[in-house]
Amino acid sequence: MGAHDNIHIPKESFPNWIWYAIEAVIVIIISFTIAYQVADSFEVTPEIGNWILTGTFGVCFLVWYMGIRHLILKKKILRNKY
Repeated sequence: MGAHDNIHIPKESFPNWIWYAIEAVIVIIISFTIAYQVADSFEVTPEIGNWILTGTFGVCFLVWYMGIRHLILKKKILRNKY
């Protein structure tokens, strides 16, 4: 049995930037959902509620990109390089 030359390798054929776009959309959706639930739990005026919504959204977004993604997902053990 020989090797096939026409094997589909997703890493080589699928544009790499699409994974970053998919990740950003997922993070935005999750951050907005968390921010909406947190802002809805307070009984404040709409102006203060907007600040709570925006602040919570920003904190979730920064926690993901500065904390989780930078510290956990960039570990050498998770890299797939040979």
